[in-house]
Amino acid sequence: MKIPRGIHCETIPICVHINAVADIFDLNIYNDWSSEIMLKQLQKNSLSLISLVVALSALFYNTWRNEQTEYNRNIRNAGFEVLLHIGEIQRITYLAHYDKDTLRGNPRSGWVEVLVIRDLSQLMPTPVIKAAEELNDSWSQHWDILGTNSDIGVADIDHKINQLRIKVLASLKVLE
Repeated sequence: MKIPRGIHCETIPICVHINAVADIFDLNIYNDWSSEIMLKQLQKNSLSLISLVVALSALFYNTWRNEQTEYNRNIRNAGFEVLLHIGEIQRITYLAHYDKDTLRGNPRSGWVEVLVIRDLSQLMPTPVIKAAEELNDSWSQHWDILGTNSDIGVADIDHKINQLRIKVLASLKVLE
């Protein structure tokens, strides 16, 4: 073991690791290193060093690929869920306004769908988040006039629903 005088290496973790590495490469870390010794050590351990570089590169790439795959999976799942809830809010809107069905087209139940859409959109790219907020704003302004003779509210809600659908589909198309 290569313990310097006056230092108890067993109590200093970094010193223990340095000595372990020195033992593996058969180095005397307290001698002056000449370029000849360094060259011999590199030649002696070149395969090990190349293997280490390849292994670390593979590890870094695999980690990055796994993170990218997980990100895409989250976007895809959230996108499909948002599309399902978009269909439901559109159904509620049409039932409430055009069919005057207060049971299946209750605008209050539309709030649940709008809030779920807004929450799920937080997992999506920024354009989807903005479109979901716009739908939320439009719903909050017009939900209480659904079923009346005013077509302005339903037209605005329908427009915001369609814009959100376009943004979600666009974000799903760009996934790898």
